[in-house]
Amino acid sequence: MAAVGGAREIVVIGGGTAGVRLAQRLAATAPAGTVNLTLLGEEPHAPYNRVLLAEVLAGRYGPEVIALPPVPGGERRGVRAVGIDRADRLVRCADGGVVPYDRLILATGSNPVLPPLRGLRRPDHDGLPEGVHAFRTMDDCLALSAAVRPGTRAVVIGGGLLGVSAARALAERGAQVVLAQQGEHLMERQLDRPGSRLLRNQLEAWGVEVHTECRVRGLVRTADDIRVAAVELADGFRLDAELTVLACGVRPRTGLARAAGLDVRRGVVVDDELRTSDPSIHAIGDCAEHDERLYGLAGAALEQADVLARLLTVDPSARYTGTRALTRLTLGAPSPEAQPEIPLDLAAFGETTPLPGDDTVQLTDATRGTYRKVVVRGDRLVGGVLLGDLATVGTLARAWEDDVPLPPTTPLLHLLTPDGGS
Repeated sequence: MAAVGGAREIVVIGGGTAGVRLAQRLAATAPAGTVNLTLLGEEPHAPYNRVLLAEVLAGRYGPEVIALPPVPGGERRGVRAVGIDRADRLVRCADGGVVPYDRLILATGSNPVLPPLRGLRRPDHDGLPEGVHAFRTMDDCLALSAAVRPGTRAVVIGGGLLGVSAARALAERGAQVVLAQQGEHLMERQLDRPGSRLLRNQLEAWGVEVHTECRVRGLVRTADDIRVAAVELADGFRLDAELTVLACGVRPRTGLARAAGLDVRRGVVVDDELRTSDPSIHAIGDCAEHDERLYGLAGAALEQADVLARLLTVDPSARYTGTRALTRLTLGAPSPEAQPEIPLDLAAFGETTPLPGDDTVQLTDATRGTYRKVVVRGDRLVGGVLLGDLATVGTLARAWEDDVPLPPTTPLLHLLTPDGGS
C-alpha cells in the first residue's frame, strides 16, 4: 500500500529511545520523497530520555531538559495502538483511527514488573493502591515527585539499576529511604560482590538503609483500605512506608505482536535484519529478542535503530549481529552536606564473574572509595567493573567492544592504569 508518488508508508509504534532514534535516522538517510513516516507515541509527553528520569525525580532536571530532539515527519502523541491487521497492513488505534503501513516497526519497549505481593491490588480497583508507584514513565516520575517531601518514609523494592537510581533520587529529595533487595547484593546483573559492597557503602553513607537477601511478602494497607502503610517482609518484619516504589525489573511489551500472530518468546523474535516472522514488520529496542537475547539497554536500542534505518533506506545489506553494551551510572551526592560529597561513577561491561582458567586483576582503594576489576580469558578482555574512578573506562571499553587480542607484552595490571595499558 504505497502512498501517492511512490513513497513508502513507514509506521513506528513507540515514542521511546528506539522509535525516536529510528525516525531521526530515517529522516537523515532516506532520499527525499521516498518515505512517509508516522510515529505513534502512547504517552502524551514529548519523547524523552528514560535513562534520565531519576535526575528529574531528584530535582536536578526539569522534564523539558531530558526531552529528545523533535521527531521528523508525522509524530502523533497520546495515540495507543490496539491492533495490527497484517492482511490489509493497517494499525488500529484506540481512538478508532487506522494507519496504513508498508513497513511497520514495533518499538513498544517494556513494562515494569509488578511482583505478586499480597495487598498490591484491590478487587474493585485496576490501578495500584494509593502510595504505591512504579518507576518507568514520565507520569510515574511526576507522580512520585509530587508525593515526596523531606522526611517522607519511602521503601524501594528492587536493588537493580533502576532501584538504586530511584533510592538515590528520593534521598536527594530528603526522604527517609529503605532499599529492599531480594538478591544477595545490589545490581547483580552488572556488579560482582566487591563492587556491590562499595556501592552499598556509598548509599548507606548517604542515608539509604539497604537490606539484601530480603524477600517482600506483601503490602499492609491502612484501616480504610485505601493507602499502603507498610511493606511486610517474609520474616514478618514491617517497614513503615508512606511511599512504596516498585523497581523489580521490566518485561517486554509483546501484546500487540502476540495478538497479531507474530513469533513471540520472551520478546518479539527478530532475525539479523530485525524482521519479525512477518517480513513487513520489524521490532527494535526493549521489546525485541535477537538471537535468544533481550538487552533492555539504551545502547542496544540505539544500535538496532541505526542498523534498521540503513537497511530500509541506503544499505539493504546492513545486518544487526548483537550489541556489546556498557552500563554507566553516576550517583550524585544527595545534598552538599552528604558524605562522601563526590558523585559515585560506575561502569560495568561484559562478564564480571570469572570462569575457571580466567585471569582476574582487581585494584581496591578503600580510602578513595574506588574499585577496578577486569576479567581476561585467553588473550581477550571479557568484562570489567569500575567504580569511583573511570579514568581507564574508554580504553577498556574499546578493547572489549572490538574483541581484539590484548598485546602479549602488556602486563595485565597495566589494563587498570590511567592509559589502559595503551
